Amino acid sequence: QVQLVESGGGLVQAGGSLRLSCASSDRSFTTHGMGWFRHAPGKEREFLVAITGSGTGTYYMGSIQDRFIISSNNVRKTVSLQMNDMKPEDTGVYYCARRTESTAGPRGYYHWGQGTLVTVPG
Repeated sequence: QVQLVESGGGLVQAGGSLRLSCASSDRSFTTHGMGWFRHAPGKEREFLVAITGSGTGTYYMGSIQDRFIISSNNVRKTVSLQMNDMKPEDTGVYYCARRTESTAGPRGYYHWGQGTLVTVPG
């Protein structure tokens, strides 16, 4: 059973930065794309960004790439999300997830972490 553990959440002021990390126990880490999702209060969970298993390709939803950057470390088997210029609407629980395929995309995720809470006061 693959385990994904997020860390790095917390309270950050508007305009600040935060870096989330997701540690994977997956022995076949490089053969699965990884993604980050956000579940904001009162909203459905939404896809933010994904990275290919090789770490060479990314898929961003909308204009999120203007402020968020995804990266991965295949040796450490971690995926990170650097969040800059944060806004109150970034508040929510952030989840990392493993995709069935090695490519990056908004669907096809079947393994999820427990989430980490990010709060940006308004």
